Amino acid sequence: MPASPATPSPLRTLLSLRPGEAPLVLWSMAYFFLLLTSYYVLRPLREAMGLTGGVRELPRLFLATLACMLVASLLFSAVASRFPRRVFIPITYGFFTLNLLVFFALFRARAGADDVWIARTFYVWVSVFNLFAVSVFWSFMVEIFDLEHGKRLFGLIGVGGTAGAILGSSTTAFFAERVGGVNLLPVSAVLLIGATACMLQLNRAAGRRATPAPAATRADDADAPVSGGVFAGIVDLVRSPFLLGIALYVFLYTVTATITYFMQGEIVAAAVPDRDARASLFAIIDVTTNVLTVVIQVFLTGRIIRFLGVGLTLAVLPLVTVGGLLALGWLPTVLVLIVFQSCRRASNYALAKPARESLFTILSREEKYKAKNFMDTFVYRSGDVAGSVLFETLRRQGAAAALGLPVLAALTVPVGIVW
Repeated sequence: MPASPATPSPLRTLLSLRPGEAPLVLWSMAYFFLLLTSYYVLRPLREAMGLTGGVRELPRLFLATLACMLVASLLFSAVASRFPRRVFIPITYGFFTLNLLVFFALFRARAGADDVWIARTFYVWVSVFNLFAVSVFWSFMVEIFDLEHGKRLFGLIGVGGTAGAILGSSTTAFFAERVGGVNLLPVSAVLLIGATACMLQLNRAAGRRATPAPAATRADDADAPVSGGVFAGIVDLVRSPFLLGIALYVFLYTVTATITYFMQGEIVAAAVPDRDARASLFAIIDVTTNVLTVVIQVFLTGRIIRFLGVGLTLAVLPLVTVGGLLALGWLPTVLVLIVFQSCRRASNYALAKPARESLFTILSREEKYKAKNFMDTFVYRSGDVAGSVLFETLRRQGAAAALGLPVLAALTVPVGIVW
């Protein structure tokens, strides 16, 4: 009598794991955990330093970030064209690790002095780092997993990142006012080195995987540079209606996110005067966001994407954003800000992000690394600039005072409908 197939464990069933997938998923989670722990140690510091020169300086910082992002995207494309992923991904993270140590030395050397320009430079640098680090991670994910894997597993893999975000932001919330936020930069650097080590281990695990690799991701591809020239990502994006549709979604998301960001800056700058106290408040928002996110990712993300489909899942975030901005425009308080930002960002990380990333699994390797990276960085920051220009235009017309928040909320409604 033939043996009956082994009954999957309740945990494996809950997590939608199939035989042979556990090593890849666990290394992916560890990689994302350390990567986002590293970033979320820095994120509250970036937010606090961004307000060093006042909210009025933020549009200029956004423009500087956009310019740096374009240069960085083209440099990444050039490096990816020359080296295999086991080389160009560590090169990318190694560069950012070295930068962190340089910033730490600069802040320590200027202790007690006017460090506004270093703070602004750090703000721009972190804004480039966070998008690049995460974009490279997801490019790797969509290379080693296919569409079916993405729908089932990307939410679970995201749990590792969310846990890292909780630890990173909690670390800054606890230590920023006790030891000084600048002294956390070496901690972030060490975590980034750990993420690089996990990436290399994941690369080896992907090479000896027990489950079939996606058609576009065979072993010989992993040992080869990414095809295409420096501008291949831009050309691929412009030529593909599919990629342009994703790019428009990303652009509209960042426009509304930037409007929210400026509203947040106005509220926090008025309510919290001290830079380290602001860092603690931003860290509290991060912790609240990520606790909510991990609950959704563990129990709901995969099921929601399979039930609603990718398209309807992507529509959840615009609805949450429009409703939240209307609430914040009506009652612009720190409490409403925390609730709205937590719900909006949780919807993005737990639902929109995994659904959007799964769309890239069907693309070519060149599109996964080059077109995707250009979209995740330059297109994303272009939406930031567009949102900042809109906010600054209203300010100059006198709408950023008593009427500013309701007006901005009202303008978000048609953007949300298009989105």
